[in-house]
Amino acid sequence: MEEQVLIYDTTLRDGTQGEQINFSSEEKLRIAQKLDELGVQYIEGGWPGSNPKDMRFFQMAKEIRLKKTRLTAFGSTRRANILPEKDPNLKALLQAETLTITIFGKSWDLHVTEILGVPLEENLEMIFDSVKYLKSKGKEVIFDAEHFFDGYKANPRYALRTIQTAISGEADVIVLCDTNGGTMVGDLKEIVKDVRKSFPGIPLGIHAHNDCGLGVANSLAAVEVGAKMVQGTINGYGERCGNADLISVIANLQLKVGRKCIDDSKIKYLTEVSRYVSDIANIPPLNESPFVGRSAFAHKGGIHVSAILKKPLAYEHIEPGNVGNKRRVLVSDLSGKSNIEYKANEMDLTLGGNGYDSQKIVKEIKQMEDQGYQFDAAEGSLELLMKKTTGQFREPFSLLSLRVINEKNKDAQAISQATIKISVGEEEEITAAEGNGPVNAMDNALRKALSKFYPRIKEMRLVDFKVRVLEGSAGTAARVRVLIESRDGKDIWNTVGVSENIIEASWQALVDSIYFKLSKD
Repeated sequence: MEEQVLIYDTTLRDGTQGEQINFSSEEKLRIAQKLDELGVQYIEGGWPGSNPKDMRFFQMAKEIRLKKTRLTAFGSTRRANILPEKDPNLKALLQAETLTITIFGKSWDLHVTEILGVPLEENLEMIFDSVKYLKSKGKEVIFDAEHFFDGYKANPRYALRTIQTAISGEADVIVLCDTNGGTMVGDLKEIVKDVRKSFPGIPLGIHAHNDCGLGVANSLAAVEVGAKMVQGTINGYGERCGNADLISVIANLQLKVGRKCIDDSKIKYLTEVSRYVSDIANIPPLNESPFVGRSAFAHKGGIHVSAILKKPLAYEHIEPGNVGNKRRVLVSDLSGKSNIEYKANEMDLTLGGNGYDSQKIVKEIKQMEDQGYQFDAAEGSLELLMKKTTGQFREPFSLLSLRVINEKNKDAQAISQATIKISVGEEEEITAAEGNGPVNAMDNALRKALSKFYPRIKEMRLVDFKVRVLEGSAGTAARVRVLIESRDGKDIWNTVGVSENIIEASWQALVDSIYFKLSKD
């Protein structure tokens, strides 16, 4: 294993600048503790001079003990025409009482003259004074050279002078920032090489944004030519198109390039950390995320599945468990017998040894998907279909009648009621219930009727409901697909229904969700 690459997480600061992301102080503390468990070396907690919430976080953080991570406060250089000891931003940084402070300064002359509106020499003094002052207070100082790559391309002499100024102030690490995220990989490598040549022996870092989809690639490229620190965020959260995704950075560096970032034993927690932060951010995990996404090791094509059953390496670049993920085989109209046999084994179902059952199931699935069903997104319905097709499932109840009424009076809120009559064996049950909409009313009425016979129905609840129009040329008479997600104390499952009638499609998906619950119990 080569020399270690330091991981600097800025999810709690730069990540919160992303659209729809807003962490409370308590949530930031929970994320910081999770990142400490993962073993990242630095966590940027926020900008204490910018808002009360960040300062409150730093006050709360003093009460906990991070084992492997240095908490870092972030802020800007001093303002123009003010002494550093008088600058409120630098005062707030010191009040955070972190061992490490990161400050950013302008390295693009355009920003200095046209955004800040100060002379180029004054900007250099602002950088020097700020770094020197914080070093005099015994702090480790990381200098973020903001817009460095754009600045270098526009005026390389001045951009390098900003770096020299921070070094003269005794900055511990110089971080080169692709703040606009527009630098190509080849250009970035050449610029980092030039900085290394100009300042040999100075630790360099990279801070890449993802505006061209190159955040991770640029981070890896910078490490390749000498960067010792990578800044980024979990799941790539951040302003505009986001920051370099540290999940992919860590996985690539440690598993592909052989550069140590965190303890080897912690790599298997990358998926857990990704989803943990996603859950706190209240943003659904992206299925297609490399390494940790739900689809990262999902196989749908029959030829692919046949191959991975023989040798997973054929279609998987790493073992999914190495990053805490797992292999998934999907079933759809693209499936072959291999998909069905894999799923049957996964579901502990028995298929006929002559392959007839798997052929029969594939044929049924292809016909139903042609009608609009989608079984790769509804594995609960898939399992029921496989059980029904092979005679391993008997319906636990039958519908005798269903009436749904949706009443809307003038400005009053709409009222939905469902009346249902079912049979369970020789017994019949009729009941009614109200709900927030017709589907909720049906759900409430059905479970109310069934709870007498199957008390464990009370454990489950419907948590998501999606409707998609399959082909819009028929307008409101078009066929629709309904996907329902349900869960109990142990499991989550998805079911599907398709019909020209949205109530009928919802009923199909709803009944499958209950069938699945009763079947697995």
